[in-house]
Amino acid sequence: MSKNAKVAAGGVAVGIILLIWLPWWAALLIVLGAPTAAYLMLDPSQRRRLRRVSRKELRR
Repeated sequence: MSKNAKVAAGGVAVGIILLIWLPWWAALLIVLGAPTAAYLMLDPSQRRRLRRVSRKELRR
């Protein structure tokens, strides 16, 4: 199992656990809020670079 597959499987497991323990709106807030907060914490130059890079290059 590749590293990316392990991360994806872990993310799915955490998502299922959150849906069981929390109301659906709280789980959705966490799932959408965490990546958004991480993006907003980047410097403007890092955001520009992230937008410029294709998804294929991000996976390396």
